Amino acid sequence: MTSTDDTLPTAVRRGLVPVLVSICTVVAVVSSVGAPLIPTVASTYGVSFTSAQWSLTIAMLTGAVTVPILGRLGDGPHRKQAVVGSLAVVALGCVLAAMPGNFAMLIVGRALQGIGLGLMPLAMAVARDHLAPARARSCVAALSVTAVAGIGLGYPLTGVIAHYWGFHACFVVAAIATSAVLLASVFVVPTSGHLKRRPLDVLGAVLLGAGLTALLLALSTGGTWGWTSWPSAICVVIGVVVLPLWARHEVHCAFPLVQLSLLRNRSVLTADVTGLLAGIGMFVLSSTVIRLVQTPEDTGYGLGRSAMVAGLVLVPFSLASVVANRLLPSASRWVPRTLVMPLGAVAFVVALVLLAVGRSELWVVFAVMGIAGLGVGLTFAAMPALIVSAVPSHETGSALGVNQVTRTVGGAVGSALSATILAAYTLPGAVYPTDDGYSATATAGIVLWIVTGLLALGLPYARRRVSKSLVDESVESAVSGGFAYDVDSRRTHSVGER
Repeated sequence: MTSTDDTLPTAVRRGLVPVLVSICTVVAVVSSVGAPLIPTVASTYGVSFTSAQWSLTIAMLTGAVTVPILGRLGDGPHRKQAVVGSLAVVALGCVLAAMPGNFAMLIVGRALQGIGLGLMPLAMAVARDHLAPARARSCVAALSVTAVAGIGLGYPLTGVIAHYWGFHACFVVAAIATSAVLLASVFVVPTSGHLKRRPLDVLGAVLLGAGLTALLLALSTGGTWGWTSWPSAICVVIGVVVLPLWARHEVHCAFPLVQLSLLRNRSVLTADVTGLLAGIGMFVLSSTVIRLVQTPEDTGYGLGRSAMVAGLVLVPFSLASVVANRLLPSASRWVPRTLVMPLGAVAFVVALVLLAVGRSELWVVFAVMGIAGLGVGLTFAAMPALIVSAVPSHETGSALGVNQVTRTVGGAVGSALSATILAAYTLPGAVYPTDDGYSATATAGIVLWIVTGLLALGLPYARRRVSKSLVDESVESAVSGGFAYDVDSRRTHSVGER
């Protein structure tokens, strides 16, 4: 039996919502720390931009693997241990990244920080299990907004700290903030001993991590190693062999990490492919803009701005995505739901075209990110409602969980892809790519988003109607990390639940 406001101790009842909001805020800020720092990391450690890009890619990669793992742990009696343990790992990652060691230590630290991406759905599960229904609903809404707004806060905060105190100071601040939230969680987050223990698909996690890592290594370092070299070939073979094995294992596993059987539903499959492509396109743009803004002016095209300005450039993206997400319920009264996701793709294409033809002025880059934010907000807000209407209510959480994983994987691929394209346009011995590299990256993004829009336009929308409350809660769930709530059964579903 779950606890509610009435059964929780007074101190816990008063502190639970602030602590959960703090967890999501800190995790969102920490996850965004790496984005504006890529050029600084490259110059500090004397590594290529392609290698430095891994400080962002690795966090997305570990997040893609750990979101379903923590979702499974959060569905059982060890939810508090999962929250506290994950925060401890994130704090350790921040400490490692803050130490002025070598580049490998930074990458290990960023990998550990990526584990925190799985804490957002755990926080939402805690709220829905331990708060009264009305209070839980408002808390989940707050967590949803916090997850996105926290990233928008993290970008400029990272830039300002890096500008005045060096980029290692960013991780010092992150370590302190994470440790404070960790201490509060020990005393405030309730236990979940009443829940039944569910098996954890360890083999599935290992296969997913190995397959994705191999393919991302081949994608990001193929230009350096040589696309036909043995290291690249070995990575491709490992990925091509391991990922199908993982898919086969998940389909036949009694308690899968990711319930791939839901992909037999055409609506779910198309939505997940759309989410994957959108995730790739989104990170191709953001990673490219960060480098463009900080490229020296003597290259003939760079804007020559600091990490602080690069962080500020990303703020319109986060703000516009929140605005679009919140306006969607009202806009749906006069915009057919079949056009919402295609309109989001069109907005992103407009942003990329603007970047391709007019990136010489800083204000244009700000406008590009604002328009792209509207596109992402529309696309990702409409996607969960589509999935909810296409699957039975008891499969809602699992279907949204699969979609969350594909979007996170898309982010990791997009991060690596942007670095690969720009590396291909970097002349031997040169530090920065030619201007044509940015045109090529923008063109790749345009193609990705055109395909995304066409897929969205052809989505087979289900005819069955669902309650507005279920759709709204599902949208909120998707924003904060892949959990959904079945209002009929009053149960929380994780990524792998059947």
